[in-house]
Amino acid sequence: MSRLRPGVWLAALPMSVLALATVYPLLFTANVAMKTRRDYVLDRFSVVGTLRGENLETAWTSVGMGRYFVNSLIVVTSAVLLLLLLGSMAGFALSRLRFRGSTVLYLACLAALFVPFQVIMVPLARVMADTALIDTYPGLILVYVAQFLPFTVFLLTSYYRTIPQEIIDAARIDGNSVYGVYRRIMIPLGRPALLSVGILNALFCWNDVLMSLVMMPSAEHRTVMVGVTSLRGQYSDDIPIFASGVLIAALPVLVVYLFLQRQIADGVAAGSTKG
Repeated sequence: MSRLRPGVWLAALPMSVLALATVYPLLFTANVAMKTRRDYVLDRFSVVGTLRGENLETAWTSVGMGRYFVNSLIVVTSAVLLLLLLGSMAGFALSRLRFRGSTVLYLACLAALFVPFQVIMVPLARVMADTALIDTYPGLILVYVAQFLPFTVFLLTSYYRTIPQEIIDAARIDGNSVYGVYRRIMIPLGRPALLSVGILNALFCWNDVLMSLVMMPSAEHRTVMVGVTSLRGQYSDDIPIFASGVLIAALPVLVVYLFLQRQIADGVAAGSTKG
C-alpha cells in the first residue's frame, strides 16, 4: 500500500481540481442568489452571512419560474414515459424477434443518432406549424420523442440482447405470447436499463433549450431552461434574481445526479455491452 500511495496522490490531485472546478460555479450561484442587488454590486465575491429566500420567492412567483417549471415537468414526464414505452417495445422486437427488414430498421435507428436537430429544425417547424402543433405540449413532446427515440432504442436493444435466449424460450413453452414475453419477461428483467435510459432522457429533455425555443415561442408555454435564458436579458441589472432562476432550474438535475449516479453511469455503459 505504501508503494501505491504516491500514485494515488498523483491521481487524486487532478481529480480534486476537477471537482472544485465543477462545484465552485454551483456554490457561487447559490451564494449570489442569497444576496440583495446592493450587496452584489458592492462585493460580488463575498459570502453571505444569513440565508435569504426572497430572491427565490420572487423568481418563482413574480418572474414566472414556477410556471416554467411546471411546463417542463409536464413535457419531460410525458416524453420520458412515451420514450420508455416505444423504446422498450422496439428494443424487444429488434433484439429478439425475427422479421423482414429488422436489420435495416436497426441500422436506420443508428443512422438517426448522427442527425443533429439543427439539420431538421426548419422543415420540422414548418410541419408542426401546418399541423397546429406549434406552441402546444403535444408538439414539444412529439419532438422530444422523435429526437431521443433512436438513442433509447439503441441502448435498450443492446441490453435486451444480453438476456439469455433460454429464458425467452421457456416463457414461450409455458404458453406466453409475444406480448406475454414482453410484459412478463422483458419488462421486469429490463428495469435497470429502463431506469437508466429514463434518467438520461429526462436530463436531456430538461436541459434542452433549442428544441423548446423553436416549438414553444410564447412566454406562457416556456420551459424552465428557456425561462432562464430570458431572465438574462430581462433582469440583466438584477443578477441575484437571475442567479435564483438558474438555481431553480438546476436543482432537479442536481438531485438526480446526487441520488442516481450509478444508474446514470449504467445507462451510459448500456450500449457498450456486447450482444
